[in-house]
Amino acid sequence: MWDRLLTDCHVATMVPTRGDPLGIIENAAIGIQDGRIVRVGRRAELAGTQPREVVPLHGAWVTPGLIDCHTHLVFGGTRAQEHALRRAGASYEEIAQAGGGIASTVAATRASSAGELLDSARQRARMLIAGGCTTVEVKSGYGFDTASEIRLLNTARALSQHEPVRIVPTLLALHALPQGAKRTAYVDMVVEEMIPAVARLTLADAVDGFCEGIGFLPHEIERMFDAAENHGMRVKLHAEQLSNRGGAKLAARYNALSADHLEYLDEPGVEAMAEAGTVAVLLPGAFYALGETQKPPVQLLRDYGVPIAVASDCNPGTSPLLNPQLVMNMACTLFGLSPEEALAGMTVNAARALGYEDEIGTLAPGMQADLCAWRIDHPAELGYWIGLPGPERRMVAGVDA
Repeated sequence: MWDRLLTDCHVATMVPTRGDPLGIIENAAIGIQDGRIVRVGRRAELAGTQPREVVPLHGAWVTPGLIDCHTHLVFGGTRAQEHALRRAGASYEEIAQAGGGIASTVAATRASSAGELLDSARQRARMLIAGGCTTVEVKSGYGFDTASEIRLLNTARALSQHEPVRIVPTLLALHALPQGAKRTAYVDMVVEEMIPAVARLTLADAVDGFCEGIGFLPHEIERMFDAAENHGMRVKLHAEQLSNRGGAKLAARYNALSADHLEYLDEPGVEAMAEAGTVAVLLPGAFYALGETQKPPVQLLRDYGVPIAVASDCNPGTSPLLNPQLVMNMACTLFGLSPEEALAGMTVNAARALGYEDEIGTLAPGMQADLCAWRIDHPAELGYWIGLPGPERRMVAGVDA
């Protein structure tokens, strides 16, 4: 006997069929047992089952729960003053070189108590949850030493104990060089101390870095990737955001889960990502907030069959964005994605970007019953409305949340 049967709904399974990228089933029903989907099909096909509970959805559209696969959700303070500086003409690089940027968030984070960090992260997580997110990736990166990064990862883990959401923690090991630190010594510490400690405590699913002139150079990222690989951890990378450093190509060589940002990505990088199966994670919030004009090469990504995900990149400096529907709309209006591509970018392709494609991101037998019910006329509306309110119903592992 199934636990629940959802009826009177239309479903975008996100399992593409010929001519239908959304895998739509109209007049559908979904059977759930032990937190997983056991059947999804037309309502008539599931008639006669005897679930413990029948849940009518009154004509709602059901999609997989949204997945925000790139956030920096745990931090202290804000960087609202930098918004004013950028409006006055200061660049991201100029603000960072003057001691602002990531360094200022590190100082505010260190000055915050554990309770303050968790409370502020919970407030941000609740906004993503209200928008339909059932899974959220959370990066560290505002610690700059092993103990501080572990503290941030523990805070990220605690979010899933306090809020109805699946948290996927990532160690952002090489984010920015601390003021006064020597580059080689700092990378040595990350490689020889930080990554082994986090791996030993199993606090993160993957290791990330920022490959950029104001971040870390390819040979330093390569050392980080080697250390992660040696400790059984997957990798991903902030790449080609402000310039082309060959980061995406390097990430692909290590079979990275994803390369993210990608405004300056070139064709050799796209080709390498396609061969490796590395997901392109586009972050329109940062593009918007920084007033950038160089767009990621979306058509090249399509041409080579690279899966495209989209995410909020929620962070205090360059993407203070907490509305998943606005993320999808921005991906359409700023980067030229179709509404169907934007929805895939926050479901099936976002799951691939986290290495969770066998668990979440689609509505199919065996998958986790993470889903949202929306009061809309078609799933394309999720990328159409500017900041659409969240779903009327949201389930995590088959339970209303």
